[in-house]
Amino acid sequence: MTKLRQASGYQMPIVDRGARPGTVLRIIVLAFVLTASAVGFIAFKNQLENEIGLGILGVLAMVGIFFLVSAVIGFIEVMPQSRSDDLARAFLDGLEDGAVVTDRKGRIVYANAAYARLTGASKATEVQPLEAILSRNREATEAIYRLTNGLREGRKGAEEFRLLRPLSPGASAGSGAHWFQLKASVLPLRDGDKQPLHLWQVADITSSRDEQERFFKELQNAIDYLDHAPAGFFSAGRRGEIFYINATLADWLGIDLTKFQPGSLSMADLLAGEGLTLVQSVQAEPGLKKTKVLDLDLRKANGQSLPARLVHSVSSTRDGAPGESRTIVLNRRAGDDSDQPGSVAAMRFTRFFNNTPMAIASIDGDGRILRTNAPFLKMFSGAVSRDEMDNGAKLALVVHENERQALADALAAAKDLQGDIAPIDSRHPKDEARHFRFYVHAVIDHTDEAPEEAAIVYAVETTEQKALETQMAQTQKMNAVGTLAGGIAHDFNNVLTAILLSADHLLLSARSSDASFADLMEIKRNANRAAVLVRQLLAFSRKQTMRPTVLNLTDVIGDLRMLVDRMTGTHVKIDVDFGRDLWPVRTDLGQFEQVLLNLAVNARDAMPNGGTLTIRTRNLPASEAAAMNRTELPAEDFVVVDVVDEGTGIAPEILDKIFEPFFTTKEVGKGTGLGLSMVYGIVKQSGGYIYPESEVGKGTTFHILLPRYIEEPVAAAAEGAEAAPVAEQAAETIAVGKQLGQSATEPADLTGGSAVVLLVEDEEAVRRGGKRMLETRGYTVHEAGSGVEALDIMEELNGAVDIVVSDVVMPEMDGPTLLRELRKTYPDLKFIFVSGYAEDAFARNLPSDAKFGFLPKPFSLKQLAVAVREMLDS
Repeated sequence: MTKLRQASGYQMPIVDRGARPGTVLRIIVLAFVLTASAVGFIAFKNQLENEIGLGILGVLAMVGIFFLVSAVIGFIEVMPQSRSDDLARAFLDGLEDGAVVTDRKGRIVYANAAYARLTGASKATEVQPLEAILSRNREATEAIYRLTNGLREGRKGAEEFRLLRPLSPGASAGSGAHWFQLKASVLPLRDGDKQPLHLWQVADITSSRDEQERFFKELQNAIDYLDHAPAGFFSAGRRGEIFYINATLADWLGIDLTKFQPGSLSMADLLAGEGLTLVQSVQAEPGLKKTKVLDLDLRKANGQSLPARLVHSVSSTRDGAPGESRTIVLNRRAGDDSDQPGSVAAMRFTRFFNNTPMAIASIDGDGRILRTNAPFLKMFSGAVSRDEMDNGAKLALVVHENERQALADALAAAKDLQGDIAPIDSRHPKDEARHFRFYVHAVIDHTDEAPEEAAIVYAVETTEQKALETQMAQTQKMNAVGTLAGGIAHDFNNVLTAILLSADHLLLSARSSDASFADLMEIKRNANRAAVLVRQLLAFSRKQTMRPTVLNLTDVIGDLRMLVDRMTGTHVKIDVDFGRDLWPVRTDLGQFEQVLLNLAVNARDAMPNGGTLTIRTRNLPASEAAAMNRTELPAEDFVVVDVVDEGTGIAPEILDKIFEPFFTTKEVGKGTGLGLSMVYGIVKQSGGYIYPESEVGKGTTFHILLPRYIEEPVAAAAEGAEAAPVAEQAAETIAVGKQLGQSATEPADLTGGSAVVLLVEDEEAVRRGGKRMLETRGYTVHEAGSGVEALDIMEELNGAVDIVVSDVVMPEMDGPTLLRELRKTYPDLKFIFVSGYAEDAFARNLPSDAKFGFLPKPFSLKQLAVAVREMLDS
């Protein structure tokens, strides 16, 4: 059923959308009422007096009356309502844009008058769908296709397209191209609708497009003018990233605009020296803008500087956060104001004033800041803001409160025109880790520009200098303690050697059943305990004997894990994190194991309630080592071993003392204070470094850095070849045993036979004990108290000596000198050094081809006998 409705003079087709459920209900109700009336009439006509007839009549009458009343009050709709349809049509007719409602197949349900005018339809029969009107335009057809697909998926959309002529078929082509905007949406379903309807809106946006094109042309003209203006210009974001830079400034700085992208440069790339500090010091109040003129240098792409004057404008958000900035740049090298020598001189002074590496401030008689340079702003920006300085902040604000009285005295002396004012060392008021030195100079010749100027203050940051001084003092202290500990250990080793040799001599003639046997064993046992302490002292002083070998720390730590587990107990969890492809290192295996065990035991003691002990390894390239900013650490490759615990931590005030000998925080009797000292010495003697980090209540981490071992190619032996390094020489020595001279394999026969031994030792107790012990083994022993005496004995015996056993440190002539002198006459003479110092401490003073044995003190009778026998048999 089709109806026609008048709409602004045009008959637009309206398609009936079908009977609604409300209409059907009205028909049923009306039929029911008529039926009830008819039955009532018949019953009355026949004068039904029986009870059944009267009952039926009463019920039907009540139903009829109910529906009549309901219809009157609107509870039940019995009249058709088209008010909503009228409102929808009125809304669409009032639109300035063309609107057309279609079904899913594109058939028109309704079109407003604006659509008819836009498409040139003069009557209802001429209204056509958009597909038919735009079928010959590819751009428009594609737009309709995309919108139609969106409608099928329930999405609304909008498209813009361009036509060479208006939509109206009768319009002339000479009217020019037109732009149209097409919108499409899905109408909501109503009662009785089986399929949704689509609303299309089309509008001619040619005039707004023309306005946009005119705006863009004007904008382009403005940009072109800005690009080629006689002044430079750039704009930056709140983080300093450059969003725009004009062609003039790019040409001055040598920047290729074809490669420039917004954000690819920052103000730090454009500003040389302390220019960035000056620019960042310009800050606006919340919600306002601030403009300041700055004389500084710009950095060109080739690294050269360009003197410039900046008119820098910066904005701020309402909450005070920095906003975007815009800056005009005047090229001072191009000759601006060249006819004003005073202006040029002032500009040059400002540049030099801001680019000096020293912080400078001008102070009045009341201690207020009159003027500062860029380094001063940068150095003390955390204490005083730029605005506070501009408003006359007190200089005392940049000095630590403990030194403010000294500063006040210095400023008073400057105001009194005194000279030679002592400098003031101060910490930063907000960061006590930073140190500064202030120099105060009186202003004698006042100028008209600053008549109130009383003093010029220069400030230099001395943080690194203070750190170096502290580090040097700590190093000197550790070296001094190490030298003292090494000397004590050497002398103590002589005493222990005499005790051990005497105890061994007495044990030779004692039986286990003797009353003195247990005492002798106790003497020897305690002497060996003392030897361990001495060895720890020697480790700290880096004078212990080491047998360095090339190690893979992954294998070393893996083999040591079970022992660490047993020593730390069940309440401590061991977690090992091995780095991949670890570089080799060169150190003493036994000593490095001792380092890890000592650190593990300390970690266990620091975690009485249990926790996790982590051992972590990794490679540290030279670049990362340099980035650690430790002056003593060379930029080389290292292998890092981290030992991390979750214990109580170490207080900052004692962290620098933990490696000192005999320093301990444990209870009396629970520690010697030599464990970490030995760790420190072993790491240092291996050429490495150790750095502790700790936080009270969270744990401690020890970072051990061992140098990467790179095997050098072996050169073919030839005349004139360089001498082998000391490390290779050590391999040529016949070393007897490991710690305390214990040999892994000892000769079956330790008797001397007819061998003659020359024993050279300045310590009489050691010499006498050694002579007696060797004689008990059948050796013929000649003794000497010094190297000079040993040469005389050799001359008396005409060289009839099979082996020389000599101390290293002796008066008149030491052991290495004695070896050199004897080898001149007796090149094949066998020689053993005994010393409490490390072998490499004296080996470097010997010829590269010198061959000798070495026995560390203290030693027992058996160890001495093994050493002599092995050397004779070699």
